[in-house]
Amino acid sequence: MDQTIINWLLGLFGMVIGILMRSLWQAVRDLQTADNSLAEKVSAVEVLVAGQYVKRDDFNRFSEAMFRKLDRIEDKLDGKMDKE
Repeated sequence: MDQTIINWLLGLFGMVIGILMRSLWQAVRDLQTADNSLAEKVSAVEVLVAGQYVKRDDFNRFSEAMFRKLDRIEDKLDGKMDKE
C-alpha cells in the first residue's frame, strides 16, 4: 500500500513538472516569435529612416540658395548704412 501511494505521488509530481515544462517551452517559443517580429519591424524602420535623409545634392542646393539670400540681405543692409 505504501509503494502504491509513493508511485501515485511520483506520477502526479512528474505530471505537474511536465505541464510546467510544457508551458515554459511554449512561453519561450512565443517570446522567440515576438522577438523575430520586433526585429523585422526594427529593420524596416531602419530602412525607412535611412531613405529619408537629406541627399547631398538637395542640401547643397538649399545651402547655396540660403547663402544667396543672406548675401542679398547683407547687401541691402550695407545700402541702408551708406544712405545714413
